[in-house]
Amino acid sequence: MKVEDLDLFVRTANTGNITSAAHQLDMTSATASAALKRLEKQLGAQLFIRSTRQLRITAEGERFLLHCQQALQNLEEGKASMYAMQGKIAGKIRLATSSDFGRNILLPWLDEVMLANPELALDLSLGDSLSDFYLDRVDMQLRYGEPEDSSLIAFPIVKMDRVICASPNYIAKFGRPKTPEDLIHHNCLCYQVAGTSFDTWTLKKDKQIHKIKVSGRHEANDADIIHRWAVAGKGIAYKSRLDMAEDLASGALVELMPDYQSPELHIYLICPSRKQVTPVVLMLRDFLRKKCAEALAPFNKN
Repeated sequence: MKVEDLDLFVRTANTGNITSAAHQLDMTSATASAALKRLEKQLGAQLFIRSTRQLRITAEGERFLLHCQQALQNLEEGKASMYAMQGKIAGKIRLATSSDFGRNILLPWLDEVMLANPELALDLSLGDSLSDFYLDRVDMQLRYGEPEDSSLIAFPIVKMDRVICASPNYIAKFGRPKTPEDLIHHNCLCYQVAGTSFDTWTLKKDKQIHKIKVSGRHEANDADIIHRWAVAGKGIAYKSRLDMAEDLASGALVELMPDYQSPELHIYLICPSRKQVTPVVLMLRDFLRKKCAEALAPFNKN
């Protein structure tokens, strides 16, 4: 019984679609279908009921799925244990992170990690919603904000503020807001989280807190789109300083109202349990702390 067939079975059960599972494993649908039939033959049981419109797992399939998931998890933990004993930086990094940070900040950093550690492999997932560690086959996540689930292992990476910013072109056309209340009269780029618009921006000055309900003609559920719109002069953004650091340094974006402060924002490297804290995780934690500190150093006021 091949481990690859077991992995395919679990992914097919999770997605409910052979084509989607095959795509995740870089194989054709025909190859995936043949592998599932091979697995069924070895087990002497039908795992899925197939029709032209849907794929439904059988009772036998559901029972086998539980054992299969546990077996794959045990195998991954066994590999991690061996690498930990050897102090080896090897294996696959299955990492999920946010779209803007992942594309524009993290990607070149991960290139450095891969170049320095030739025995590592990378599986990177980008999206602004918290991933399911098991269903999404993720070992660790790099996320803004401390996770609500206290059973997760969360390593603090860096803390920073959010920054109000716009492009020089936008400022030339529409002027520069001088107080938080001025934002009401500007086109603000609103970010959606889980279907809810992040349209109340919080700023503080001299112990006075300003909570401003903003609006605008541009709204998106992808943080990278908000970033791109800001650089393109479409409006004013309110985003993490780390995400905007490169464009602020180059002058592509200009910080607005710098004498106002936003609430602190933290990035955490999150693992599902202590068992998943391997030498790779600890190496990545220390590397990310160093790179984030370097990226934010030009904005350090101390």
